[in-house]
Amino acid sequence: MKLLRIKITDPAGFRSLPCGFEHHFRNEWTLQDELAQPDEFAPFVCAGPNGSGKSNLLEALAAIFFQLEVKRVRSSFLPEALQNEDLDFSPVAFELDYLIRVPAAYRGPDSPEWAKVGVWKSAGESVRFQWENQGEFDTDANEIFKGGHADILLPQYVLGYSSGENEILSLPFFKMRFVQFDEYWNALSQQLPYPGHPETRLAFLDGGFSQAILLCNLLFQDEATLQPFREDVGIEALKEFRIIVRRSIPLTRQQVEVFTSGEYVLPSAAQGGGFADNPATYLDPETGEYRLKLLHGLEGDERTSIIEKLKRCATLHFHDEATDTLTLDYWVNEKTAEAFRANFDNDPLMLFQSFQVLLALNLYSVSDALKADLYQSSSHYVSETVPVLASDERIMRFKFVRFSKRGVQQPMMLKELSDGEHQLLHSLGLCWLFKNTNSLFLLDEPETHFNPDWRANFITRLRQCLPCNGNVGQEMLVTTHTPFLISDSKPEKVLVFKKEDGVISITSPDYNTLGASINKITMNTFGKRETIGGHAQATLEELRRRFEDGEDREQLIAEINQKLGDSVEKVLLIKAILDSERQGGGEAQG
Repeated sequence: MKLLRIKITDPAGFRSLPCGFEHHFRNEWTLQDELAQPDEFAPFVCAGPNGSGKSNLLEALAAIFFQLEVKRVRSSFLPEALQNEDLDFSPVAFELDYLIRVPAAYRGPDSPEWAKVGVWKSAGESVRFQWENQGEFDTDANEIFKGGHADILLPQYVLGYSSGENEILSLPFFKMRFVQFDEYWNALSQQLPYPGHPETRLAFLDGGFSQAILLCNLLFQDEATLQPFREDVGIEALKEFRIIVRRSIPLTRQQVEVFTSGEYVLPSAAQGGGFADNPATYLDPETGEYRLKLLHGLEGDERTSIIEKLKRCATLHFHDEATDTLTLDYWVNEKTAEAFRANFDNDPLMLFQSFQVLLALNLYSVSDALKADLYQSSSHYVSETVPVLASDERIMRFKFVRFSKRGVQQPMMLKELSDGEHQLLHSLGLCWLFKNTNSLFLLDEPETHFNPDWRANFITRLRQCLPCNGNVGQEMLVTTHTPFLISDSKPEKVLVFKKEDGVISITSPDYNTLGASINKITMNTFGKRETIGGHAQATLEELRRRFEDGEDREQLIAEINQKLGDSVEKVLLIKAILDSERQGGGEAQG
């Protein structure tokens, strides 16, 4: 997709974006240039001082697509707390225009490759779409989604990632993670078929997905694709990993009523230790408690079920009947990788979505009341209300993810990597997984733990991860405080944020940023004119004051060389001292 324009028309504004805030991502000329060069991927780099509103733009986009996703999923499944069509989420009024690459299945021989989509909402009204392609149509979003047009009008996925604790960006994604769980829970309680992948298209890929992202890439990607992993982090080969899955959990009285005919039968009165009307529930004869086979909808079908596929790929697997726990061990070689490719259609994203489903089951302990509050919450601290399970209480977890690393004699575990290595593997890995999709990536400071070399090469790495293949088109917004990302971008792809008197403005640099020096970018974008640290600058200024007070020039120059390393500021101070000496000598001679 290609973003064109966003406008906040909510009278209350959105975060620090006031009512009337508007930004055009592309003008007609830059858009035509991009369409003429379809093989050149480049993200929008959002830069500016802390608190200038960079993240708010990403948050606004996430909030808008959350509203659209709620309406889309309502046509198939949505928890009761979100079924009310009168719910108004922030922002309650907005306008959004973008281009979407029309899937080949929906295009005729002479049809345009890109369609222009307009989405807008007025306060108290429903979301509306305008699609400009072969003619135009303007209609209510509910009608659009009932007609099955979501694949034409929406990005396939909206993906969020933050290296920090950006609760505002993650909130809409966090809600959708619970929708994914409730979708499966509903299928299990109603004995409905489950497709084996999340219905919702919003995903916040935080650190909880790091192991899944790495495994999917190392099992599926070829050597050329994995080259950045080899060069930057030194990862050579995946050696082994384990998946542990709890197959059943105890049920509360309320849950028993949901999974049966509506009546809670005392365990002593249960006939045959189970319920004929829902095979996912049973009575444990040893403990006398009702239990739910939480994996019932994911196993059983030899050909399509997630659990059976994972079993077929395992080196060995073992079921502990006492704890009803399934352990799958993988000692990885080429045959292991071939098994995964054969069982998951040679698609790492299919395997990742299977892991998404299993990891979502770890939300089973959250009560319906808490979920109902969460779905309608706008709190910055909503994730803190969700209980964190001990590892042995989780439905699914990874263990012993080990790989060989260049220069390290013994195989390493993923947990042994540095923060920067984790961050690089995570950010590049999620791009690889979704490279064949029409997706919107919202990455909030993905390079905070990188060393300068990795920061300087990050845009190049993103280009390697998301090569345009002519059938898909990704859009990416990256917030950063790193001048290197700006130096690797054309000015029309750099969004410089400023906040003065509470008003946010976004402009493109008035100079060519591609290849510009770090000093120039730092001065123009972040208002930092000095090239040295604050303490060093204070030391230098003290030496300058002593020079101006008339101290001996030669001794000062010797002290400057002794105390300070090489910098532009040091050279300029020494030059000023030498120039004054020459001027003084000339005056004395005259």
